[in-house]
Amino acid sequence: MMHAMQATAVSTTDFNFPGQSAFYRGKVRDVYTIDGKYLVMIVTDRISAFDVVLPRPIPHKGAVLNQIAAKMLQATADIVPNWVIDVPDPNVTIGRVCSTFKVEMVIRGYLSGHAARTYASGGRVLCGVTLPEGMKENDRFPTPIITPTTKAAAGHDEDISREDIIAKGIVSEEDYTRIESYTQQLFKRGSEIAASHGLILVDTKYEFGKDEDGTIRLIDEIHTPDSSRYFYADGYAERQAKGEQQKQLSKEFVRQWLIANGFQGRAGESVPEMPDTWLDEISSRYIELYEKLTGESFTPAPPGDPRERIEYNVRRALSLLGYQSD
Repeated sequence: MMHAMQATAVSTTDFNFPGQSAFYRGKVRDVYTIDGKYLVMIVTDRISAFDVVLPRPIPHKGAVLNQIAAKMLQATADIVPNWVIDVPDPNVTIGRVCSTFKVEMVIRGYLSGHAARTYASGGRVLCGVTLPEGMKENDRFPTPIITPTTKAAAGHDEDISREDIIAKGIVSEEDYTRIESYTQQLFKRGSEIAASHGLILVDTKYEFGKDEDGTIRLIDEIHTPDSSRYFYADGYAERQAKGEQQKQLSKEFVRQWLIANGFQGRAGESVPEMPDTWLDEISSRYIELYEKLTGESFTPAPPGDPRERIEYNVRRALSLLGYQSD
């Protein structure tokens, strides 16, 4: 018997929309290109960890991530224009196709994650930025630092400095100066939004592109638990003073559960069976993330086949852009 919550999850889609010119399935998102001009991004309920897509989707996860991103993009549109045209469905964002800058703008307010590992191994320069002496993990930087990454040939992200980005012609100096300034302003706004909900925005990443008119736009998603690290502000100072782990708002709990059940993506390991109770648990954690990050209560999508709803809403939105369904 199918579990009640499971029945409403969106695992994969295979629509054929009017004007459709390309389709790409990522780990979590199904992306349809319309006429080379628009992207229909469907955020599914698939979940990945350790670079593996887990076998069962998480109800409401896609809607949570899509709606957090939509709200955060809206809340920063006065700083930089973004790619979004319409959010016609809880799981869908439609926007402009942009040619993407080949760098991810990672910005860090605290010594955490990759930066903390570099620091612990004695490194004091990260992406050309000198790190202050005398810091310990999760301490705040005097001012936020930008530590960009670029896609390496092998497909994984590699650290790169501002100087190299410009010298190698990956991004022009003029454009880089703009996206660097946008990154600082976005992080300041994101930090203010987080603080108003009792959170600390530790680090995050932004991606930018140019539309057909040459306007630089913020693309993809921002400030979600998938692209950002958050700490709970309450008790942060006490935990730092005692050298304790900080309390994170992230999907780290999923990784911890997998590790505890003998899986971390290594050869020969298989993904543990995910019982319904655990799916419900992850689902409610994602809803909690939404409510904490937005300060609003989450409205689940109405019952019924989510694929029918998504297809109907996307077709209606596309007809407004001039693409009629037959």
